[in-house]
Amino acid sequence: MKIFIDIGHPAHVHYFKNFIQIMKNNGYGFLVTARDKEVTHNLLDSFKIKYIDRGKGKKSLLGKLIYIFRADFLLLRLALKYKPDIFMSFSSPYAAQVSWLLRRPHIAFDDTEHAKFEHMMYVFFTDVIFTPNCFQKDFGKKHIRFNGFMELCYLHPNYFTPDPSVLDMLGVKKDDKYVILRFVSWGASHDIRQSGLTLEMKRKLATELSKHAKVFISSEDKLPADLKRYQIKKLPEKIHDVLSSATLFIGEGATMVSECAMLGTPAIYVNTLSAGTLEEQGKYGLIFCFRNSNGVFEKALQLLQTLDLRQEYQKRKEKMLSGKIDVTAFMVWFIENYPKSVSVMKANPDYQYKFK
Repeated sequence: MKIFIDIGHPAHVHYFKNFIQIMKNNGYGFLVTARDKEVTHNLLDSFKIKYIDRGKGKKSLLGKLIYIFRADFLLLRLALKYKPDIFMSFSSPYAAQVSWLLRRPHIAFDDTEHAKFEHMMYVFFTDVIFTPNCFQKDFGKKHIRFNGFMELCYLHPNYFTPDPSVLDMLGVKKDDKYVILRFVSWGASHDIRQSGLTLEMKRKLATELSKHAKVFISSEDKLPADLKRYQIKKLPEKIHDVLSSATLFIGEGATMVSECAMLGTPAIYVNTLSAGTLEEQGKYGLIFCFRNSNGVFEKALQLLQTLDLRQEYQKRKEKMLSGKIDVTAFMVWFIENYPKSVSVMKANPDYQYKFK
């Protein structure tokens, strides 16, 4: 079987990296296309996954519409030559539309309810859509829910073991406290008219929290000169080791917040948008959601001053993950047995619990 995967974001590399390796070992072939966004290509290179660059994409809504035609043409040309049996992606309109033109199945994953533009562009053309159970939209007959999170594709204990040597790379000792601040670029279609931390609050968090812990900043956009000294400049493939050992995470992007929940690292999310996954993780007290900067600093300081913080959050993590599945193992089974696997899941959704 030949599988065509389209990658649009660094997180998507992690979603599919273990699946690709397992399926390659099982004799399956792959063609991967990838948007040039942030560290996406660096990650693919570090995991030795061959790919074809499909460009940087566009930020404006009009630009995104124009880019669809360009990307579709590229993927169509590649697919006509490669002749894939199946397409896969995380809500890629390009993979969905090209698969529909070629009458090949498209299996999509999604966990972002507010990505309305993407939903308009890919859902109609897609055969199966997988989401976590807590996803707050219904895609009808195409929709299959699983008891897990996308981040478990790579942070499930079957695949991830923290590397303590990352502390040396950061210049911190084992018992030192450190905080990760993550700022996004607000360039995604679902980010239009949304907001997070003010620049004033970013500065306050960096300067004031540095009195209690070492502070590192990861940012999609260029930082002001006074914040550059906090910027983390380490290998992108080590970011989960960095998050795993962090005392606290504060960020505007949902993906890293969810990653912290998988790792048992206390996290503060600041964004006018929410999601079913975040609400689920919040029920276990693993993350704290704020719609603006009000109260963020006070909560951060409270967490930093909490005794036995790590031990408590590891317990909360274990409680949340106790019933979750190994999403990658489930993905492998589903694709290897497609399309029969669709009928199996429709008839018995609990079949997924064979993969834990």
